[in-house]
Amino acid sequence: MSEYLAIVVFICIAAVISIVLGILPMFFMPSKSDSEKLSAYECGFNPLSSARKSFDIKFYLVSILFIIFDLEIIFLFPWGVSLPQIGYSGFLSMMTFLTILTIGFIYEWCKGALEWET
Repeated sequence: MSEYLAIVVFICIAAVISIVLGILPMFFMPSKSDSEKLSAYECGFNPLSSARKSFDIKFYLVSILFIIFDLEIIFLFPWGVSLPQIGYSGFLSMMTFLTILTIGFIYEWCKGALEWET
C-alpha cells in the first residue's frame, strides 16, 4: 500500500486545487450583466431567448466531424507508444485506418461540409 501513497497525495492535491479554483471565482466575479455577456455567442442565438428554436444542421455536422477526428488522435497515441511491440502488421492496420479517415475527410471537404455559409 505504501507504493500508492504518492498517487493518493496527488489525487488529494488535485481535488483541493479543483475545489478552490471552482469556488474562488464565485467571490470575485462581477454580478452585473454587461452587453458582451448578453450578446449572441458562437451559435448566433440570443442567450436569453427560447430554447425551442431550431438551428442549422451545420452545427451538428461540425461537432460530429470534430468528434471523429478527435477519436482519431485518441487512437494514435497508444498506437505510437506500442508500435515497436506490434510491428509491421500494426503499422499497416493503422495506415489503413488513417487512409479510410482521410478519404472520409476529403469526401466531406468536397461536399462542402466544412464551408461555413450563414
